[in-house]
Amino acid sequence: MSDAPRRRLPRGLAGAVAVTALLALYVWQIAGRGVSMIGTGEPVLIAIGLAVLVIPLLVIVLIAREYRLATRVQHMADVLAAADELPVDDLPRSPGGRVDRAAADAAFEERRAAVEQDPDDWKAWYHLAFAYDAAGDRRRARETLRKASSMFRPGATS
Repeated sequence: MSDAPRRRLPRGLAGAVAVTALLALYVWQIAGRGVSMIGTGEPVLIAIGLAVLVIPLLVIVLIAREYRLATRVQHMADVLAAADELPVDDLPRSPGGRVDRAAADAAFEERRAAVEQDPDDWKAWYHLAFAYDAAGDRRRARETLRKASSMFRPGATS
């Protein structure tokens, strides 16, 4: 028996797999309708059937893109955790659980300054993404994680 710690499955994986399974069912149904339309031999239905087949293709591409991002973000988190550099959510909160806006803004400014100082550092972008998230800007947080992911090179030291 090994003394190595067992790797836990990431939180949210079961939900992501369930949603993906539902989307796979949706893709299967839509693709089936598209193929049926093409099979009629009617020019208008063939055109509609081909257009309908674009939807499942788009869904598959978007799902693959999100899983790729999630895998890379998890890998980045593992690298940061090993270096004890993971972002820490220590911002003050209201009794209702909302992050104190002034504290989030101050933390954001620190992270933004770090990115400006070293725009090629994926770690700075990763931390900025979590600062965006704490500030409530989920869209920019996701964009910034994508930027960090594109800069991340597994096996590189920084």
